[in-house]
Amino acid sequence: MRIKFSIIALFFGVITTINAQDNHIPKSNVGIKGGYSLAAVSFDGDGETGQRHGFHIGIYGESFISESFAIQPELLYSQQGYKITDNSETFTQKLDYINLPLMLKAYPTKNFFLEAGPQIGLAVSHKEEYDGLFTSSQEYDPNSFDWGVNFGGGFKTNSGISLSARYHLGLGDLYDEGKAQNRVWQFSIGFDL
Repeated sequence: MRIKFSIIALFFGVITTINAQDNHIPKSNVGIKGGYSLAAVSFDGDGETGQRHGFHIGIYGESFISESFAIQPELLYSQQGYKITDNSETFTQKLDYINLPLMLKAYPTKNFFLEAGPQIGLAVSHKEEYDGLFTSSQEYDPNSFDWGVNFGGGFKTNSGISLSARYHLGLGDLYDEGKAQNRVWQFSIGFDL
């Protein structure tokens, strides 16, 4: 009888411990985010072009796998590209993408997070602009698929408002010739719904 009571007490103790641990895992959520982007391109590893200013906007879903770690897939529209300025002449390559980042987020504290993860992107439009006497008969036709990795961090309030900064290191070649890769800084604000 005493052994049965001990086994039952142990069983309920384990169940109580598991339930207590589950109560500490934050709930999953979805939200919207958007913000300011600074995009450039690295040509053949010889440094970066001038930056194109733009914006990004999209949705995310944050799923906690423990008290301190979450996985966050996102779907973002992002204005990217670059500028090349020579004296008073400017060439601008405008590239707009639909990006799908998959971020692993670590929360060392309740409100501060670090994040890293892969990203794939599909170019949905491109346009060249010439300002000044700068002209070219060549049309730059970028590849429609892009991929790379993201690194960042931020702060999230208890009410679900987040402020973050992220760097995208493109690893896919922008053009068929040469080695041109996207480099993008994103500064975002997000809202859990």
